Amino acid sequence: MKEIVLDTETTGISVKDGHRIVEIGCIELDNLIPTKNKFHCYLNPERKVSEKAFEVHGYSDDFLSKQKKFNEVVDDFLSFIEGKKLIIHNAEFDIAHLNHELKLLGKKEIDNEVIDTLSLARDKFPGSSISLDALCKRYRIDNSKRVQHTALIDCDLLAKVYINLIDQKEPTLDFQHQDKNTHTMDKGNILYFKKIIKPTPEELQKHKEFLKKDLKKNFFN
Repeated sequence: MKEIVLDTETTGISVKDGHRIVEIGCIELDNLIPTKNKFHCYLNPERKVSEKAFEVHGYSDDFLSKQKKFNEVVDDFLSFIEGKKLIIHNAEFDIAHLNHELKLLGKKEIDNEVIDTLSLARDKFPGSSISLDALCKRYRIDNSKRVQHTALIDCDLLAKVYINLIDQKEPTLDFQHQDKNTHTMDKGNILYFKKIIKPTPEELQKHKEFLKKDLKKNFFN
């Protein structure tokens, strides 16, 4: 089964404010093993990068102004992901920006099946930090190259995190008979695998404290 680990970087958080994509990175997995097939591009967003976004990825307006526009790469991108499941951390954010770009060109929205690793991690570790960096630390994945957010580096890390999240550290083994349920988000086709684990009293207390004090939505991790 082929899947695509996907990540984007943008000029800012909200498409409602006209923010655009500045980078797309994709790594193909075949039965959870990375293949040599990758898709990567920097994009000219035709607008300025917000200060917050620049702090995250470091792509300047001058650098991006020299890159291709989305309409020049869209066909290659859609061909690369066609018919494949997408693995994305905080899928709602990336899919919204990709669909916004497609809408500007009069093209159909992405209808691929999507696994949101943020939802998967939230379900598996209630009350804990579930940023990509936090998950790398939890699974002892070396993320020292992630000085700033770049799409391909994030895809490489997410691929390793994803394998751990679904408890399949050995991709060559057959896990098809594991006890798993599939949960569908309200959007219709964003899926994640749900394994029921009874939390300890300490975990429940931490979760309550998290919901009261620290619950935030981080669009860049």
